[in-house]
Amino acid sequence: MATVRDTTYDLLRALGLTTVFGNPGSTEEPFLHAFPDDFHYVLALHEASAVGMADGYAQVTGAPAHVNLHTAPGTGNAMGNIVTAWHNRTPLIVTAGQQTREMLLLEPRLTARHPTELPQPYVKWAHEPVRAQDVPAALMRAYATAIQPPTGPVFLSLPLDDWAQPADPPPQARTVATRFAPDPERLRQFAAALATSRSPALVYGAAVDRAGAWEAGVALAERLIAPVWSAPAPERTAFPENHPHFRGVLPFAIGPLADQLRGHDTVLVVGAPVFRYYPHVPGETLPDGARLLHVTDDPEEAARAPVGDSLLGDAGLTLAALADLVPPADRPAPPARPAPPPVEDSSPLSADGLFAALARHWPADGVLVQESPSNLSALRRRLRFDTAGSYFTMASGGLGYGLPAAVGIALAQRDTGRHRPVIAVIGDGSFHYSVQALWTASQLRLPLAVVVPVNQQYAILKAFAELKQTPGVPGLDLPGIDVTAIARGYGCATTVADDPDQLGEALATALRADGPTVLPVPIRTDVPPIL
Repeated sequence: MATVRDTTYDLLRALGLTTVFGNPGSTEEPFLHAFPDDFHYVLALHEASAVGMADGYAQVTGAPAHVNLHTAPGTGNAMGNIVTAWHNRTPLIVTAGQQTREMLLLEPRLTARHPTELPQPYVKWAHEPVRAQDVPAALMRAYATAIQPPTGPVFLSLPLDDWAQPADPPPQARTVATRFAPDPERLRQFAAALATSRSPALVYGAAVDRAGAWEAGVALAERLIAPVWSAPAPERTAFPENHPHFRGVLPFAIGPLADQLRGHDTVLVVGAPVFRYYPHVPGETLPDGARLLHVTDDPEEAARAPVGDSLLGDAGLTLAALADLVPPADRPAPPARPAPPPVEDSSPLSADGLFAALARHWPADGVLVQESPSNLSALRRRLRFDTAGSYFTMASGGLGYGLPAAVGIALAQRDTGRHRPVIAVIGDGSFHYSVQALWTASQLRLPLAVVVPVNQQYAILKAFAELKQTPGVPGLDLPGIDVTAIARGYGCATTVADDPDQLGEALATALRADGPTVLPVPIRTDVPPIL
């Protein structure tokens, strides 16, 4: 007779979920025993790393990923990156073990006391099956929930003695729609507003990249002869950044953002919140006289927008439809994006000097994963991306995502056969949040290059303290950390790059290597303004 475990593995195969990310514990061993040869278990040394790897993997493959955690403590360890997966709109199926059903009333060691409440509100659905026989059907529902828009993580708590129980007839492996088209009448209203606008502006967010809609976004911009901004604090890029219509990334504060849009009477935001802010800098949400139109696949995102009219729909389908509906505009081309100022020579390098050097040596079709908050403005000034799926970071603002995500992204490049080179830029503060992800990259022999700007401080927090006039905050300096020794300890090659030429040579070597390479780069300790 088939067991619950047998039926579940058959369903996982049918759904294409044969890669499992995790860190095993006693409550997961009954699921993992006699692990099938056609499955791949990706071992992380910490649950936060397991979730970050699964997130990066899912974003590249475009399909849900399965991450298996260790009951309540493991879920707690993973929560920071579950929060990021929620904000990243990453479809993850998060499963966690639970103690034996017969003992749950006694709350023995490793009991998850309220398992479905623990990951809330950062999962779309959380469930512990009432019967062992319901596990496969719950997994099917979890898959269908995670992959439907707005995509995101789901959570299942699974008692360890369920796996050996006799199974009910297996659930049908079903498919569900993953995109939905906009309402035709409201779409025509948006198109008419854009067609009659004196000076429209376009703001594109990560959902444009997730939908594979760069071409549609370019078509609409060129038809309207409109400038394009990236939505503030984007987790992915949505428009070719060397295109003459591209104007850069909007600031993530209320007043400065409105100042950037001044002079435009219509602002179309596609695939991003209205708006993602960080420091509170008061001002108008929009400049006087401007109307905002918002396209999103998330009803909650539409509901919380402070201004504007919303249209629910897939970013790609909506952009393509708008490009067909609006007539070609007859107006001057938008002004060119100003070139960044020349880089001054210095030793150690400035942040601009580092990223200007990285841009000169950037590989064709390279993919960047970044988590260096204090250096982000310099990075975005110097590095520009003209290919979809080339930029990943955390939408949540929480650290500890970038390094494991880069491992998952590099693994997905291998598994999908795309083999795009992956470079992570991880600040020396962020580096230590999920540093154990390096071990997994080493064990998988992934040719991942990790560039670490070393300024021995939490410079982003110093910048925030200056903005908010809160001097004397403790714990913002990081002396005495040997990034090179740590990287070697996890099995990585490593080279300290002190100048641009050395960085270029080391990067080229790293991308040819049979394993990960960590490249610490000492940079100046200047604290850049947060805006």
